[in-house]
Amino acid sequence: MTNKIEEMPIEVKALENFLLYIKFKNGEEKIYDMKEMLKFNYYKNLRNEENFKKVKVYGITLKWSTGEDIAPEKIYFNSIPIQDFNSEIREIK
Repeated sequence: MTNKIEEMPIEVKALENFLLYIKFKNGEEKIYDMKEMLKFNYYKNLRNEENFKKVKVYGITLKWSTGEDIAPEKIYFNSIPIQDFNSEIREIK
């Protein structure tokens, strides 16, 4: 067993309602809901939609211009495959 994370994100888009669209290197497309994370003080800057939409892929994880990031295993294992996501998906403009 290796500690290397195979499911690296290669694309991310901020969506309305504090959701993230994430495409992984293995081809999977998933939706990650940030609303629970935003309750923590560490993510308080991301409660502002202008800050939230500045998310980028950063190595094996996601990072915002305000310094916040998310553990790689969290974005992979706690996200929902896009085909199983039942709500409307709209990118923040």
